[in-house]
Amino acid sequence: MSHAAPGRVAAIIPAAGSGVRFGSDTPKAFIELDGISLLTRSALAMSVVADVIVVSAPADLLQHASDSLASIDCEVHVVAGGSSRQDSVANALAILSDDIQIVLIHDAARPLVPTRVSQDIVTALHSGAQAVIPVLPVVDTIKRVDELGMVIETIDRATLRRVQTPQGFTRQALAAAYSDPTHIATDDAGLMETLGIPVLTVLGDERSLKITTPDDFEIALGFLGEVQ
Repeated sequence: MSHAAPGRVAAIIPAAGSGVRFGSDTPKAFIELDGISLLTRSALAMSVVADVIVVSAPADLLQHASDSLASIDCEVHVVAGGSSRQDSVANALAILSDDIQIVLIHDAARPLVPTRVSQDIVTALHSGAQAVIPVLPVVDTIKRVDELGMVIETIDRATLRRVQTPQGFTRQALAAAYSDPTHIATDDAGLMETLGIPVLTVLGDERSLKITTPDDFEIALGFLGEVQ
């Protein structure tokens, strides 16, 4: 295991979601991509930069999750997930030891994130940032529509970005963001915004796509062998 910069780093992987949108009875994190589950691939990707990995899994699949992570070459913990992604992250955050300085939060459904992306995030955090996220530019034309599907306006895409994971934070900033459970956001960077904590961006990668549909799965299969 190598580090982009010295220091204790933990990676949290919330993996308690269902496979409903994917159209599977199997929780999405446990679906296999070329014989290896999305969870295992994501944990392998995080083990390159993390000393500790904490996975939030469905309560009835804790042993299954532990077994699938047996080959990961770092300290691994599995905890029961919550009713929401935010709850699952909070459960994982609660068991981290005091010596963890940096926390990465990574979607299990993004199994092919290249090492470079994670290393850039850790490096930026060790260089003084409190919150760092990987992003990509928006290349499609974006239009706002009303409830009838009629176009209202065209949005200037120059300042828009697509957000990926892992999202990285100092332990102090993340603890502050999770100290008030009434703060709700679609991602952890959104919680930082509610506290006024600056969020730095680094360049993401198309291979870090989130596998949500069977079409995404086929794209990911095409990326296999390209990730490093």
